[in-house]
Amino acid sequence: MLKLEHFSKYYSAQVCAVDDLSFEAPCGEITGFLGHNGAGKTTTLRCIVGILDFQHGRITLDGKTLKEDPVAFKKQLAFLPDNPDLYEFMTGTDYLNFIADLYDMNSSRHSIIEEYAKKFEISHALGNSIASYSHGMKQKLALISAFMHDPHVLILDEPFVGLDPQASFVMKQLLRRQCERGGSVLFSTHVLEVAEKLCDRLVIIRQGKLVAQGKTQELLGSQDLEQIFFQLTQEDTAHA
Repeated sequence: MLKLEHFSKYYSAQVCAVDDLSFEAPCGEITGFLGHNGAGKTTTLRCIVGILDFQHGRITLDGKTLKEDPVAFKKQLAFLPDNPDLYEFMTGTDYLNFIADLYDMNSSRHSIIEEYAKKFEISHALGNSIASYSHGMKQKLALISAFMHDPHVLILDEPFVGLDPQASFVMKQLLRRQCERGGSVLFSTHVLEVAEKLCDRLVIIRQGKLVAQGKTQELLGSQDLEQIFFQLTQEDTAHA
C-alpha cells in the first residue's frame, strides 16, 4: 500500500504547495487524485516518486520509506508524468530496452514489449526515431515503458491526454488488470467522468489541502462527481 502521512511541500518560506496531506492508495484499487490547476496534484506525485524533495511527513510503500530506502522504494513503482520527456534520438525499441535494463528485466522483455506495442498499435513505429513520433505515439510509448516491468504501483499524471479512444480503452483495461493482480494505481485527471466511472477511491484537494477522500460511491451518494467536485472546490473557483 502507498501511504502519505502529514506530507507537506514548501517551495519557499512563503509558498506552501501542499499542506499536511494524508491519504492511502490501497492495493487492488484505482485511486483518482482530483483538484483544480495549481491545487498541488503534480507536486505531490513528483514528490512521491522522488523527483522533488519535501520538508515534512512520511511516504511509504509496503513498509519501505522513500527517504530511508529510495532505490528499493522506486523499484516498486512506475511514473508517467503529464508531459513525458523521452530520449528522442533513440528508436522506440531502444528506449523500451533501456527501461528494461533499468529494471533488470530478463529475456522475456521482447515478448512483453511486443504484447504492449500490439495493444497500443505502435508495433510498426518501434524501429523509428522517437523524434518522428506524434504526441499521441509518444504517450503510448511512455505508457508501455510504465506497464512493461510490472510495477506494484502505477502513478500517472493526466494519462489520458493525447490518447485516441482505442488507446484510452486499452489503458483502462490495463489499469483494472493492474489492480486485479494485487497492484494499485494513483492517477490525477481533470476528466471527472473518467474518474467517476473508473476509480474505486477518490482523493480531492484544494489549495494544497485535503478536502475529501474515500470510496467513490460513498463520496458520491446520490450526486454525480461533477456536483461533488464543485461543491468541495468552489472556494478555489471564487478566487480564480
